[in-house]
Amino acid sequence: MGFAISLRSDDPSAGIVRALWDVVQQFEDQPSMAILGYPPHITLAIYEGDVVGEDEVQRALDEASRNLGALTLTFDAISSFDGPPMVLWASPRPSVVLQKIHEAIHATINPTSCRMHYRPGMWKPHCTLGTQVRSDQREAALAYARNASGVFDVIFDALDCIYFPPIKPFDLRRLS
Repeated sequence: MGFAISLRSDDPSAGIVRALWDVVQQFEDQPSMAILGYPPHITLAIYEGDVVGEDEVQRALDEASRNLGALTLTFDAISSFDGPPMVLWASPRPSVVLQKIHEAIHATINPTSCRMHYRPGMWKPHCTLGTQVRSDQREAALAYARNASGVFDVIFDALDCIYFPPIKPFDLRRLS
């Protein structure tokens, strides 16, 4: 079992992400994001097993949420991670505050304990829209991502830690 620290949105503004989940599921066998029962989010760190103690996680959440209010992020593109399987995600515009949240977590928990793609210098902020794009839908999904237009804002109002799989909340900090 692993665990993740995420910036999540319980705000009504996350409805646009949920609507994108509905669109992207057409490229999957089943809706990979909606079935999680977890709100739209940006994962900041993922750890395997028991390499990090719960007290460290709580300190990291405390440090990352210190003097932090709800954060509005602007998204302006849909991108992909090639996979397999291919993943589609919404790309936020650069945010100094988001970067500082990420840095605070990794200043508290040794970054070498984290999955490589979430470490400082490697992390690509993203809000996942679908994790299981079928290989026969790859070109259609890429065309959708290229042709998607529009800019939207989402208010992220919580910082949390979850165990997975399945998703089981561990700790939460509301941002207001």
